[in-house]
Amino acid sequence: MTTIRRTTCRANGIRQFYLEAGVGPPVVLLHGFPETNFAWRFQIPALASSYRVIAPDLRGYGETDKPASGYDKRTMANDIVELLKALGVGRIALVGHDRGARVATRLVKDHPDLVDRLVVMDNVPTRIVAREMSAKAAREYWFFMFHQIPDLPEALIAGREHIWLRHSFSEWCHDPTTITGEAFDTYVRAYSAPGAVRGAMADYRASAEDIAQDLDDADRKIKCPVLSLWGEDFGAVGGLFDMKAVWSEMAENLTVAPIERCGHLPQEEQPEVVNKLLLDFLKGWNG
Repeated sequence: MTTIRRTTCRANGIRQFYLEAGVGPPVVLLHGFPETNFAWRFQIPALASSYRVIAPDLRGYGETDKPASGYDKRTMANDIVELLKALGVGRIALVGHDRGARVATRLVKDHPDLVDRLVVMDNVPTRIVAREMSAKAAREYWFFMFHQIPDLPEALIAGREHIWLRHSFSEWCHDPTTITGEAFDTYVRAYSAPGAVRGAMADYRASAEDIAQDLDDADRKIKCPVLSLWGEDFGAVGGLFDMKAVWSEMAENLTVAPIERCGHLPQEEQPEVVNKLLLDFLKGWNG
């Protein structure tokens, strides 16, 4: 049975909470929205047999601090860089889902020497979402706009976190009952904590800064090997974008893997498929 260590570390000025398991070449897992590092519960045991797995809660999420500022992706990427320094970790393989993929993409752009290979899961880069915005896209990305309204989401969601999360999980998964029972209750507890909804909203409210950062180096492609995987049944990603074309614009050395019968949460909806894809892609990563 895999031993998962639950640990905190102060890095980049905030207290960060992370899960850690296994020994070997380091693999860092960055969760998305509306999740926490609990999202990786199926991947950590599968990877920990060969790798040192580190899965932090991002700034504003879970048990990590939720300060008033610092949610642009460069700062959030630097959170991870400083955490790795504190842990004595050098070069890594990096996996990011959704918002975590945005952090991961900025990290590899700003610190290319730190990342040996990158996995991005069910994510369209922020500047491309903005560039391709249309009436059809706006229907899929309504929550991007809603989350950026100051104060209103927090006021409407307070005490109704279960309704908000139930809608998101049901709408975004191919099987609406994917996140139920204790898993659903775990997320409700996380997002019911003081500051948790505000932290997640602050992540989205940094979009203008994120786009500006992305535009600054839009012409510089990621050089390390990149695996882009996504659920074929999520309207806002695979249903709306040519994902191979999107990530070919971002990366020089690209592998793509659409996943059938899967929505926005591949690591939770199709964990065995995702685990195989990750293990295959990580072969040869020896630290």
